[in-house]
Amino acid sequence: MNVFENWDQWKNFLGDRLNQAKQQGMPQETINKLAEQVGDYLAAQVDPKNEQERVLADLWSVASQEEQQAIANVMVKLVQNNGTQS
Repeated sequence: MNVFENWDQWKNFLGDRLNQAKQQGMPQETINKLAEQVGDYLAAQVDPKNEQERVLADLWSVASQEEQQAIANVMVKLVQNNGTQS
């Protein structure tokens, strides 16, 4: 199963990447900027595979740049306690 098809697997995947970045000393500001870039990529290139991803894609598509930054920051907070390495 693709991680994009299951919301919990997707959150765990993102949580693992977040934990790796923090362990390597990446600053929170850089993590937040990368999260925004990932959001831009997903919105442009990936078809949502579940209801949660569809909601995020719809919100992203109508959000201003500042709102997209806020969505990305909230996603970082959401997944920071997820992942197999937490």
